[in-house]
Amino acid sequence: MTNTKQVGEKIKSIRELSKITIAELAERAGMTEEVITLIEDGRELPSLSPLIKIARSLGVRLGTFIDDMEVLGPVISRKGELRKGISFSTGGKGFNPHLNFHPLAGDKSGRHMEPFIVEIEPSPEPKERSSSHEGEEFLYILSGEIEINYGKEKHKLYQGDSIYFDSIVKHSVWCPGHESAKVLAVVYAPL
Repeated sequence: MTNTKQVGEKIKSIRELSKITIAELAERAGMTEEVITLIEDGRELPSLSPLIKIARSLGVRLGTFIDDMEVLGPVISRKGELRKGISFSTGGKGFNPHLNFHPLAGDKSGRHMEPFIVEIEPSPEPKERSSSHEGEEFLYILSGEIEINYGKEKHKLYQGDSIYFDSIVKHSVWCPGHESAKVLAVVYAPL
Protein backbone atom coordinates (compact mmCIF):
# COMPACT_ATOMS: atom_id res chain seq x y z
CA MET A 1 0.00 0.00 0.00
CA THR A 2 1.39 3.42 -0.87
CA ASN A 3 1.92 6.08 1.80
CA THR A 4 -0.64 8.29 0.06
CA LYS A 5 -3.27 5.53 0.14
CA GLN A 6 -2.44 4.56 3.75
CA VAL A 7 -2.84 8.13 5.06
CA GLY A 8 -6.05 8.65 3.08
CA GLU A 9 -7.58 5.41 4.34
CA LYS A 10 -6.77 6.26 7.95
CA ILE A 11 -8.32 9.72 7.61
CA LYS A 12 -11.46 8.26 6.02
CA SER A 13 -11.72 5.51 8.64
CA ILE A 14 -11.41 7.95 11.56
CA ARG A 15 -13.84 10.38 9.92
CA GLU A 16 -16.44 7.64 9.35
CA LEU A 17 -16.01 6.19 12.87
CA SER A 18 -16.56 9.70 14.24
CA LYS A 19 -19.67 10.08 12.02
CA ILE A 20 -18.26 13.21 10.40
CA THR A 21 -19.19 13.95 6.79
CA ILE A 22 -16.65 15.06 4.21
CA ALA A 23 -18.36 18.46 4.19
CA GLU A 24 -18.03 18.78 7.99
CA LEU A 25 -14.36 17.77 7.94
CA ALA A 26 -13.63 20.19 5.10
CA GLU A 27 -15.27 23.04 7.01
CA ARG A 28 -13.49 22.21 10.29
CA ALA A 29 -10.10 21.92 8.58
CA GLY A 30 -10.60 24.99 6.37
CA MET A 31 -10.24 22.91 3.19
CA THR A 32 -12.49 22.08 0.26
CA GLU A 33 -14.53 18.88 0.01
CA GLU A 34 -12.68 18.12 -3.24
CA VAL A 35 -9.30 18.18 -1.50
CA ILE A 36 -10.55 15.98 1.37
CA THR A 37 -11.91 13.48 -1.19
CA LEU A 38 -8.61 13.47 -3.12
CA ILE A 39 -6.71 12.82 0.12
CA GLU A 40 -9.05 10.05 1.30
CA ASP A 41 -8.91 8.37 -2.13
CA GLY A 42 -5.10 8.40 -2.01
CA ARG A 43 -4.77 10.65 -5.05
CA GLU A 44 -3.15 13.53 -3.13
CA LEU A 45 -0.96 13.73 -0.06
CA PRO A 46 -0.99 17.12 1.63
CA SER A 47 1.91 18.79 3.37
CA LEU A 48 2.36 18.70 7.12
CA SER A 49 0.27 21.82 7.85
CA PRO A 50 -3.00 20.51 6.25
CA LEU A 51 -2.44 17.10 7.88
CA ILE A 52 -2.18 18.80 11.27
CA LYS A 53 -5.43 20.69 10.56
CA ILE A 54 -7.17 17.43 9.60
CA ALA A 55 -5.81 15.68 12.72
CA ARG A 56 -7.01 18.50 14.97
CA SER A 57 -10.40 18.52 13.23
CA LEU A 58 -10.74 14.79 13.91
CA GLY A 59 -9.41 15.09 17.48
CA VAL A 60 -6.39 12.82 16.93
CA ARG A 61 -2.61 13.21 17.00
CA LEU A 62 -0.75 13.83 13.75
CA GLY A 63 1.11 10.55 14.28
CA THR A 64 -2.18 8.63 14.07
CA PHE A 65 -1.95 8.89 10.28
CA ILE A 66 1.57 7.42 10.23
CA ASP A 67 1.80 4.83 13.00
CA ASP A 68 -0.09 1.62 13.66
CA MET A 69 0.64 0.37 17.18
CA GLU A 70 0.69 1.90 20.63
CA VAL A 71 3.02 1.02 23.51
CA LEU A 72 2.52 2.35 27.04
CA GLY A 73 6.19 2.20 28.08
CA PRO A 74 9.24 3.70 26.43
CA VAL A 75 9.83 3.26 22.70
CA ILE A 76 13.36 2.63 21.50
CA SER A 77 14.58 3.34 17.98
CA ARG A 78 17.86 1.59 17.13
CA LYS A 79 20.62 3.00 14.95
CA GLY A 80 20.24 1.83 11.35
CA GLU A 81 16.67 0.65 11.88
CA LEU A 82 14.56 3.56 10.65
CA ARG A 83 10.92 2.66 10.35
CA LYS A 84 9.32 2.96 6.96
CA GLY A 85 8.08 6.49 6.82
CA ILE A 86 5.92 8.68 4.72
CA SER A 87 6.85 11.08 1.94
CA PHE A 88 5.29 14.48 1.57
CA SER A 89 4.74 16.50 -1.54
CA THR A 90 4.61 20.12 -0.53
CA GLY A 91 4.93 21.90 -3.82
CA GLY A 92 1.24 22.13 -4.65
CA LYS A 93 -0.92 19.82 -6.74
CA GLY A 94 0.20 16.30 -7.53
CA PHE A 95 2.56 13.92 -5.80
CA ASN A 96 6.23 14.72 -6.19
CA PRO A 97 7.67 13.93 -2.76
CA HIS A 98 10.85 15.53 -1.52
CA LEU A 99 10.44 15.25 2.26
CA ASN A 100 10.70 11.71 3.63
CA PHE A 101 9.59 11.37 7.28
CA HIS A 102 10.64 8.36 9.40
CA PRO A 103 8.84 8.26 12.79
CA LEU A 104 10.99 7.63 15.86
CA ALA A 105 8.18 7.06 18.38
CA GLY A 106 5.36 5.74 16.21
CA ASP A 107 4.44 3.10 18.78
CA LYS A 108 4.31 5.43 21.80
CA SER A 109 0.85 5.81 23.26
CA GLY A 110 -0.42 9.24 24.29
CA ARG A 111 2.59 11.20 23.11
CA HIS A 112 2.49 14.98 22.72
CA MET A 113 5.55 15.36 20.49
CA GLU A 114 6.21 13.80 17.08
CA PRO A 115 9.92 12.99 16.60
CA PHE A 116 11.08 12.14 13.07
CA ILE A 117 14.17 11.67 10.99
CA VAL A 118 13.48 13.69 7.83
CA GLU A 119 15.39 13.15 4.61
CA ILE A 120 15.17 16.23 2.39
CA GLU A 121 15.99 15.84 -1.27
CA PRO A 122 18.04 18.63 -2.88
CA SER A 123 16.37 21.28 -4.98
CA PRO A 124 17.79 24.33 -6.79
CA GLU A 125 14.88 26.36 -5.40
CA PRO A 126 12.26 25.82 -2.69
CA LYS A 127 9.60 23.30 -3.80
CA GLU A 128 7.60 24.01 -0.72
CA ARG A 129 5.07 26.72 -0.18
CA SER A 130 5.16 28.24 3.27
CA SER A 131 2.86 26.66 5.82
CA SER A 132 1.88 27.43 9.36
CA HIS A 133 0.13 25.57 12.16
CA GLU A 134 -0.19 25.84 15.91
CA GLY A 135 2.69 24.42 17.88
CA GLU A 136 6.45 24.36 17.86
CA GLU A 137 9.21 22.64 15.90
CA PHE A 138 12.79 21.71 16.67
CA LEU A 139 15.20 20.75 13.87
CA TYR A 140 18.74 19.42 14.34
CA ILE A 141 20.78 18.98 11.15
CA LEU A 142 22.40 15.54 11.10
CA SER A 143 23.95 15.91 7.64
CA GLY A 144 23.89 18.23 4.65
CA GLU A 145 22.53 21.75 4.63
CA ILE A 146 19.03 23.17 4.70
CA GLU A 147 17.46 26.56 4.38
CA ILE A 148 14.54 27.68 6.54
CA ASN A 149 12.32 30.49 5.34
CA TYR A 150 10.71 31.72 8.58
CA GLY A 151 8.39 34.66 8.13
CA LYS A 152 10.55 37.21 6.32
CA GLU A 153 13.81 35.71 7.60
CA LYS A 154 16.03 33.14 5.88
CA HIS A 155 18.37 30.87 7.81
CA LYS A 156 20.97 28.48 6.39
CA LEU A 157 21.77 25.59 8.68
CA TYR A 158 24.55 23.03 8.40
CA GLN A 159 25.45 19.74 10.08
CA GLY A 160 25.38 20.21 13.86
CA ASP A 161 23.19 23.34 13.75
CA SER A 162 19.68 23.45 15.19
CA ILE A 163 16.65 25.72 15.19
CA TYR A 164 13.62 25.86 17.48
CA PHE A 165 10.67 27.95 16.33
CA ASP A 166 6.98 28.69 16.73
CA SER A 167 5.30 26.99 13.80
CA ILE A 168 2.38 29.45 13.74
CA VAL A 169 4.72 31.71 11.72
CA LYS A 170 4.74 30.82 8.00
CA HIS A 171 7.77 28.66 7.29
CA SER A 172 9.29 26.33 4.73
CA VAL A 173 12.27 23.99 4.73
CA TRP A 174 14.33 22.96 1.71
CA CYS A 175 17.72 21.58 0.77
CA PRO A 176 19.69 23.97 -1.50
CA GLY A 177 22.76 21.73 -1.83
CA HIS A 178 23.55 18.96 -4.29
CA GLU A 179 23.17 16.20 -1.72
CA SER A 180 20.23 15.25 0.46
CA ALA A 181 20.05 16.55 4.00
CA LYS A 182 19.05 14.52 7.04
CA VAL A 183 17.33 16.23 9.97
CA LEU A 184 16.10 15.20 13.40
CA ALA A 185 12.74 16.97 13.68
CA VAL A 186 10.46 17.17 16.69
CA VAL A 187 7.00 18.64 16.05
CA TYR A 188 4.61 19.63 18.80
CA ALA A 189 1.07 20.39 17.67
CA PRO A 190 -1.50 20.75 20.46
CA LEU A 191 -4.89 19.13 19.94
